Amino acid sequence: MAALSRWDTWRFLFALLCVCDWSAAQISYSVSEEVDKGTVVGNLAKDLNLKLNDLQSRSLQISSIHRKVYFQVDLKNGFLFVNERIDREELCPNAAKCSLNIEAILSQPRDLHRIEVNIIDINDNSPSFNEESKIIEMYESSYLGERYPLPTARDADTGSNSIKSYKLTPNEHFSLDVQSSEGQSLSAELVLQKALDREKQAVITLTLTAVDGGKPARSGTLQITVNVMDVNDNSPLFTRSLYKVQIVENAKIGSTLLTLSATDLDEGVNSQIVYSLAEKGHVDPHDKFSLNEQTGEITIKADIDFEENQAYEIRVQARDKGTPPRIAHSKVLVEVIDVNDNSPEISVSSLMSQVKEDAEIGTVVALVTTTDEDKGKNGLTSCRITGSVPFKLKSNYKNYYSLLVDGDLDRERISQYNVTITATDEGTPPLSGTNVITITISDVNDNAPQFPEPVINVYVKENRPVGDAIHRITTVDADTNDNAKPTYAIVNSFNSNIPVLSMVNINSDTGDIVCLQSFNYEEIKTFQFKVQATDSGVPPLSSNVTVNVFVLDENDNSPGILAPYSEHGSVNSENIPYSAEAGYFVAKIRAVDADSGYNALLSYHISETKGTNLFRIGTSTGEIRTKRRMSDNDLKTHPLLVLVSDNGEPSLTATVSIDVVVVENTADIQTQFRHVPVKEESFSDLNLYLLIAIASVSVIFLLSLISLIAVRCHRTDSSFSRYSAPMITTHPDGSWSYSKSTQQYDVCFSSDTLKSDVVVFPAPYPPLDGELISINGGDTFDRTQTLPNKEKVC
Repeated sequence: MAALSRWDTWRFLFALLCVCDWSAAQISYSVSEEVDKGTVVGNLAKDLNLKLNDLQSRSLQISSIHRKVYFQVDLKNGFLFVNERIDREELCPNAAKCSLNIEAILSQPRDLHRIEVNIIDINDNSPSFNEESKIIEMYESSYLGERYPLPTARDADTGSNSIKSYKLTPNEHFSLDVQSSEGQSLSAELVLQKALDREKQAVITLTLTAVDGGKPARSGTLQITVNVMDVNDNSPLFTRSLYKVQIVENAKIGSTLLTLSATDLDEGVNSQIVYSLAEKGHVDPHDKFSLNEQTGEITIKADIDFEENQAYEIRVQARDKGTPPRIAHSKVLVEVIDVNDNSPEISVSSLMSQVKEDAEIGTVVALVTTTDEDKGKNGLTSCRITGSVPFKLKSNYKNYYSLLVDGDLDRERISQYNVTITATDEGTPPLSGTNVITITISDVNDNAPQFPEPVINVYVKENRPVGDAIHRITTVDADTNDNAKPTYAIVNSFNSNIPVLSMVNINSDTGDIVCLQSFNYEEIKTFQFKVQATDSGVPPLSSNVTVNVFVLDENDNSPGILAPYSEHGSVNSENIPYSAEAGYFVAKIRAVDADSGYNALLSYHISETKGTNLFRIGTSTGEIRTKRRMSDNDLKTHPLLVLVSDNGEPSLTATVSIDVVVVENTADIQTQFRHVPVKEESFSDLNLYLLIAIASVSVIFLLSLISLIAVRCHRTDSSFSRYSAPMITTHPDGSWSYSKSTQQYDVCFSSDTLKSDVVVFPAPYPPLDGELISINGGDTFDRTQTLPNKEKVC
């Protein structure tokens, strides 16, 4: 958990770095261990060539990989000071040199400076022995000058504060011989200066004092008890007082390290030697080595790891089997040779959680550090990126690297990269380690919303309820989150004379187009406007689409009966002669429908009444004709109810009532002029002139008709056997048609105003036999001549 917390701290301190230029320069300071908190280490602002006001503006921070924050910087004066208690022995056990590496981080612009703080040892540890007392057995026959190795003391301090001397309490039998060798610890031997006499003094008690070189000096003591024994007067003797041997780490268990050799001048049992390990010291040799007590062969009993311990000092002794036995001592120095058995390790810190897709080339993404527990060339590493990715490594200092952006990033193409970093050492054979860094690319607003089509056609039925959504606009955006969240608005209308914004609105969030009024197909059939979709990015991007709205017709208009007939509610009358033949033209019903298409396709029917057996009507023309001749049993008046139906769903109808009166005398047949309702307006001079003109033309026309009828009646015995009375029919647009044998005129005037001009159109050709002339092509029957179907423009 402690290691995890350390890396979390490392990542947190570097998480805000985006674009950084790392400096390879290093600043060195020195500070003693155990100094008080707040002790100034150095003037960091001065050494970094920074002004004091730059310290806060550039957010100077101190970071290290250690769990504790040992140093901090005072942003007011720029001094680097001690923030936590520093124990050199805890940080660097068994190391001659101890230093802490920290980083000074600046922002705006980003910069990094490495700082090495050397921890100076103070004399805060006393020498100590592994055991509180030492018992030495000596024979009274021991010769003067005989030496007895004493246990070595340990001191956690180094340098001048380490053990510098040993002292022995004054006595008459022994002196102390202190030995030192280059690179080895100080050792002491007890030297016999005066022959021993067990009978006088069987036990000698001594105190060995180890003194370090500190000021003031510290010391540690060991109680030595010398038991004087009797008499084996020759001690074994090793061939060497110091054995040196080398062994490669990871040597096979059971392999021979060396074979000790010792001799004894005595004979018999007193010359038989038994080998053993003398003492444990601070490293127990029994854990790694075994010694054959008969042969003196030292073999390896456990794995040897150079990274765990680079050398071993083994104390051995040779003891004879005399009574009492005599013992000789020697040292074995084992040097462990490193082999390339550790792969480099890659650690990543200050990894940015996300990298923007528009990040510039050179943007720092993470810090990469490589470590290798091997030494020498086996511990030298090189780092590289495997594969093709838009990132590169930049060497900062020794085994420190920066991971930089080295190409264009596009989240819409690749949203995440797995960057494989490989570190390789220079050992033989070389070993490699890899670490895969997952880099997530964050989105920027570089894509505008896109409509699925450049033009959207919306079809909506007329009479749609106000507030109904008639269409939903949708867009796609390759970006994400707010950069892809669109808002919609109507930005332009192509119908300058139509207030589009009063007709439709659009929901800015959902894109629903809502009608603000009910559409009327008969008033407006189509209109056009533009919709703009804008995303929520910064800056926002937008695009437009043209929307065409087509209003669809509904059957919401009933047929309208045209003049001269009135709709249901009033009765119209038509006269026919008793002598009318089958197919005799009675009347023509005309109607219009404001709808379009099938909704305006009209059909005519006679309601089931008593008159249906005498009359029929053209379903498409509206012409009412007789089915047969009249008989004496028929009624004189035949009421007809004509239904005009459109083809819509559901069908709408209009009715008109017509009373067909059968007359005996043709003089009783009078042409009925049905006046078209006009709007009440002020009577102007123009209206007066129009009425006078109409009256004059009508009088002339009627006189001509009367003359024609008189001539015809004079030439035939039966006045109505061949000719029918002249009739006046009306057009849907309000024009009248008259028939005569020699000439035909069309009189046209507007149906809704008296301010129209009167124009008389001569017929293009005369009617046959002076029969009734109809206006539309469907009006012909038998000898009836049809006029061309043209509208008269008034």
